[in-house]
Amino acid sequence: MKTVITYGTFDLLHAGHINILHRAKAMGDYLIVGISTDSFNVIKHKEAYHTFENRKMILEAIRYVDKVIPEDSWEQKIHDIETYNVDILVMGDDWEGEFDYLNEYCNVIYLPRTTGISTSQIKDNLRNL
Repeated sequence: MKTVITYGTFDLLHAGHINILHRAKAMGDYLIVGISTDSFNVIKHKEAYHTFENRKMILEAIRYVDKVIPEDSWEQKIHDIETYNVDILVMGDDWEGEFDYLNEYCNVIYLPRTTGISTSQIKDNLRNL
């Protein structure tokens, strides 16, 4: 069995999120999604509209996702990879190179983002209404 993991905030779910989850799941048999906790978002200077619990519930309802775990820090990725016997870490290509150090533990793959959509863009559009 091949296990895949990806991480993100996954706020204001959109087609880009679904695309990366679908493509990540297609690379293996079991997809784990680490979602940033509310306290980790504060550290990252990100403001989510939905709470961690709501974002977790939404992700758990997506058919490509097998397990959702909290992401509390940047440093936990090695622990997660070892704990869940992860074969592949998938991230969007806006993170290209940032997680290459994890190639020692699993295969790191950066996927192209879906063009024309992002949570930041949605938030900006809503502010300008």
